[in-house]
Amino acid sequence: MPRVSGVVTTLDNGATLDACLASLRWCDELVVLDSGSGDETLGIAQRHGARIEYQAFAGYGPQKQAAIDLATGDWILLLDADEHLTDDGRAAIMRELAAPRADGYRLPRQEWLFWRWPAPGTRPNWQLRLFRKAAGRMNAVPVHAAPEVAGRVLDLPAPFRHYGEPTLADRVDKVNRYSSGLVAHKRRKRVRFIALRLLLYPAFAFLKLYLGKRYFLSGWAGYFAARTQAFYAFLKYAKVVESQRQDATAE
Repeated sequence: MPRVSGVVTTLDNGATLDACLASLRWCDELVVLDSGSGDETLGIAQRHGARIEYQAFAGYGPQKQAAIDLATGDWILLLDADEHLTDDGRAAIMRELAAPRADGYRLPRQEWLFWRWPAPGTRPNWQLRLFRKAAGRMNAVPVHAAPEVAGRVLDLPAPFRHYGEPTLADRVDKVNRYSSGLVAHKRRKRVRFIALRLLLYPAFAFLKLYLGKRYFLSGWAGYFAARTQAFYAFLKYAKVVESQRQDATAE
């Protein structure tokens, strides 16, 4: 099997990093790029034998790319510090990399819904997290940066889990921060049909999760998750309209 590097970026992730790195201990190396943690994050990384480097936060995509550049493996398995690979996921990856069929793989991510894992039958979010280092790089999206691979990409049933936000207050705080981070990017792109997006997309976002991904199977937790995703869809366009009106008033 080729060399695999488990790559994680961190900032005060003491609550979740132990599970993350424990799930990657089978990798040939663990690379942790920290941006100034003040909690137990670095101690946890040391206990797992990770190679720890420091870089001031450079943005979501650039920070992850810097961590990938530090890795020496032929393959990169990229996780966030609040994610962990399941045992079934590890076994599926090891089987696949014995004779790889592609240059990158999307893996199914199961989302923590406030107080529970999703009900069986809920559709996961597929994320490209496993790829040949020589073929993949992070894209330039400002908030939801993701790897892009020059080559064949397949879906691999190797599940991993995302702890996410434990409370509604934490989730609302996150969508508020993320939507603010997207404002400058969307203003530069001059989003087309922004009025229609603002009016219609929040409802679409809710239905996509609640019915399309079957979050309704998870009771109130699924409803809260779908509703806050709709709120995020509203905020990211509403803040662009707000900034445009403020600019027009100032002129």
